[in-house]
Amino acid sequence: MLKSPFFIIIFLLAIEIAVLYAADHARFKKYFAFLPAVFWIYFLPMLASTFGFIDSKSSVYSLMTTHLLPASLFLLLISVDMKMILRLGRPALIMFFAGSAGIVLGAPIVFFIFKKWVGSNFWAGFGALSASWTGGSANMVAVKEALSTPDAVFLPMVVVDTIVPYVWMGFLVAMASAQPLYDRWNGSDRRILDQLSRKAKGLILQESKMRWPTTALILGLAFLASLLAQSIAKLCPVIKDVISPYAWTILIVSTLGIGLSLTPLRKFENAGSTKIGYFILYFVLTSIGAKANLSHIGSTLVLLMAGFMLAIFHSGVTILVSRLIKAPMFLVAVASQANIGGVASAPIVAEIYQPGLASVGLLLAILGNIFGTYFGIVAGQLCRFVANF
Repeated sequence: MLKSPFFIIIFLLAIEIAVLYAADHARFKKYFAFLPAVFWIYFLPMLASTFGFIDSKSSVYSLMTTHLLPASLFLLLISVDMKMILRLGRPALIMFFAGSAGIVLGAPIVFFIFKKWVGSNFWAGFGALSASWTGGSANMVAVKEALSTPDAVFLPMVVVDTIVPYVWMGFLVAMASAQPLYDRWNGSDRRILDQLSRKAKGLILQESKMRWPTTALILGLAFLASLLAQSIAKLCPVIKDVISPYAWTILIVSTLGIGLSLTPLRKFENAGSTKIGYFILYFVLTSIGAKANLSHIGSTLVLLMAGFMLAIFHSGVTILVSRLIKAPMFLVAVASQANIGGVASAPIVAEIYQPGLASVGLLLAILGNIFGTYFGIVAGQLCRFVANF
C-alpha cells in the first residue's frame, strides 16, 4: 500500500494524465462516449483505495482540497466573458435561470419524496447534485466541500450525475424534430431565433495558447487568491450546520473570480487559465475519489429514480416559463442541457436544434459555471431543512 504523500500525489497525477490523454486520443476517444473522463478520474482512485493500493486515510487529500480547489475555481471564473453572455439577450437568460430554478426548487421536493429510502443524510448530496445541474463538475466539487458532504453520500451522486444527463441529452436530441409542433402549440416568437442568429455571428471564441512564463504567473495568482479567500473566511461568521469557514472560502473565491473577470485579468484566458483550472480541479477530484469506497454505492438505483424525477420537474418549470414569454423550443432544450449537461453537451444540443447556434449553448453553460456554486449551496440548505422536517 502506498502511504507516502509524495508517492500518492505522483500516483494520482499519473491517473489524471493517463485519463485525459486517452480521452483526447482519437484511438481511445470512443470509449469515453458514455462515461466521460471526469468519471474515470474520480472512479479509478476510488478503486485503488478500495483494493488497498493507496491509503484512503492520508492527510494529503484534505490539504489538496483545502488549497487547490479554491485556486481552480478562481481560474475557471476569472476567464468568463460576462459581456458576451449578456449579449445573448433577455429570452435566453430568462430560460436559463428558469431551468436553474427548476433544479433548486425541485431538489428539496424530490429529496422529501425519496428521503425515507435514501436517508436524511443525503441532503448535502442533493445540494452537490444541484450545483452540477445548474453549473458543472467544478461547482459540484465546490459544493461537496462547502457542505461537508460525506464520501458515502457523494459517490452515488457522481453516478447519478454521469448517467442522467446523458439520458436526458438523448431525450432532448430525439425531440428536436418536434420543434415546429411545440412552437405552434406554444405560440413561440420565432423572431427570437433570428435575433440569436445575428448575435451568434458576432461571437468570437478564441483558442488559448499556453506559455510557461505566463503559466507560472497564472498559478501564482490562483494560489494567492486561494490564500486570500481562506484568510478572509476566518473573519466571517460561522453558523453551525449552515455555513462553515470553508463554505465562506468557496463563496469568497468564486465572487473574487467573477469580479476580476470584469478586469483586464480576464485576458489570462488567452494564455490557458481555464485549461489550468480544469487540470487542478480534476487533480482535486482524484483525491476525493481516493477517499471513497465501492461499498458506498448501495443506494444508487433509488437515487437514479430521484435524478430522473428532478429532471422532469426541471423541464416542467422551463416549459411553463416558455409559455409565459413565448420562447421557442430551441431555448427550452438548450437552457435545459446547459443546466443539467454543461459546457461539453449544451453546444451539441444547440447545434442539432438550430445549426450555427452552438455558441448559444456554450455561453449559457458558462453562465451556469458562474452561478452553480451559489445555487447548489441554496439547494443544499433547502434540502437540509427538509431533512430536519
